[in-house]
Amino acid sequence: MDRLISLEPSNIVTVRIEAGRRCCGSVTLRNVMHTMPVAFQIQPVDKTRYAVVPSSGIIPPLSTFRIEITYHLPPNSSLPESFPHSDDLFVLQSVVTPCATFKTPSATRDSVPSEWFTNKKKQVYSDTGIRIMFVGASILARLVAEGYMDEMREVLENSDPEWRAADSVDSHGKSLLHLAIAQRRPDLVQLLLEFQADTEACGESASSPVEAAAALGEALIVELLLAHKASTERSVSSTFGPIHLAAGNGHIDVLNHLLCKGADVNALTKDGNSALHIAVGQQRWDAVRILLANSAKADTKNASGDTPLHLASSFGNEQMVKLLLCKGAVKDVRNKKGKTAYDLAAEKGHAKLFDALRLGDKLCAAARKGELRTVNRLLEDGACINGRDQNSWTALHRAAFKGRIEVARALIEEGIDVNGRDEDGYSALHCAAESGHSDVIELLVRKGADVYARTNKGATALQIAEKLNYSQIIQILKTGSTQNFVSSVEGNGGREMDVRLIHKKIRRSVGSHRRSFDRSEPLAVV
Repeated sequence: MDRLISLEPSNIVTVRIEAGRRCCGSVTLRNVMHTMPVAFQIQPVDKTRYAVVPSSGIIPPLSTFRIEITYHLPPNSSLPESFPHSDDLFVLQSVVTPCATFKTPSATRDSVPSEWFTNKKKQVYSDTGIRIMFVGASILARLVAEGYMDEMREVLENSDPEWRAADSVDSHGKSLLHLAIAQRRPDLVQLLLEFQADTEACGESASSPVEAAAALGEALIVELLLAHKASTERSVSSTFGPIHLAAGNGHIDVLNHLLCKGADVNALTKDGNSALHIAVGQQRWDAVRILLANSAKADTKNASGDTPLHLASSFGNEQMVKLLLCKGAVKDVRNKKGKTAYDLAAEKGHAKLFDALRLGDKLCAAARKGELRTVNRLLEDGACINGRDQNSWTALHRAAFKGRIEVARALIEEGIDVNGRDEDGYSALHCAAESGHSDVIELLVRKGADVYARTNKGATALQIAEKLNYSQIIQILKTGSTQNFVSSVEGNGGREMDVRLIHKKIRRSVGSHRRSFDRSEPLAVV
């Protein structure tokens, strides 16, 4: 910098490049002399690219003078040849002019004779310190596309704060945030957020930055945006919200971030699908499990009236169908065409789903009603004999609880698991003991039912019968215990053991069962 004039705020002149507007910037010159006016002249080295207005003038002592520099873009180009810094030079000349007088402390725009700057008798100061920095949306968009972090920071720092450079859009209407996200660059996103980029700006892309990041599975970028208060909900112009995009694409980390930040697990897309619909439709097993674990509704209908169960059945996904049923999906819901999930599975020939969607329930219902012919027909049609209804009961549980001994006998002959247990640990023997059906108890014991089996709360069938004072059942179970014990001993080579010792051990075993039985044990409700 010369000794007569300083540049404010610095020697860098920012020129904003924008389509459809004049590309210009300004710089302020300050006369540092306390008593003398100073004349200046500024000229670009390449006069075809720049125009300076005014190019010369006189500045009173300690006063300032603002000049404007206009840049002419090359033909058919939207960007300078080099950016953001230009290699173009400007020559600033200054000279003291003691003969000039001023009534007010303002600079003059009068032309200054060029001889003043060539007069060898005067001390003329020259400076080439003025530098051009190009700023603007097109500059920033190109820097983001090329991933130049340091240059981006310089442009953002030197841009007019009122312009909000971080919210610029490129020629296609995409925001800088969207461009950085498309580059999968969390560092660029962080930089833009540092300069208060709008986290909700959609521009012409129609999707919010969070939606764009969720679609790409960029968990770190999503986390950054959410930390800066970005919304987790679907933007007005978008078809899909962040949670739908994360679920549909199987981006589990993103999905977890969104749910932790309070995203509505049952939010709908513009066309009425929930995230669960989309995850099921895209066969995203992990996403389905996470959504259901976070209270996603299993029976939400979309615009076609289909529930997630309809979609899973149509695809023939047995694992997903069973998971949805386990989480409370209702089988008999009909879509707008009047079809259930079973109907769709049948249309597509997904026979492996028939039991879970209809035959299993029908088998349990027929067993409960004692309809032996229906039971046999359903088994012939492919019903799974050990299939369970939505209460996790098998057909044998149902038959035992209702005392349908003929059905129970037929099911056992067909190979049903006589010791199958429900979610609470109840076997068919427990059910028969609870409902007081001694003939079924006798059949089950004779067919190998485990009389020592305990519920999850520790109760045996004998203890249930004792609590309800079913004397005949108590006797059968005690006899069954003896037979089982003897069989066990004989199987282990103890045929010659004293029978009295056997009975003594049986009494001791039954006594221990009584002592461990909780008298407040609630009965199963069917």
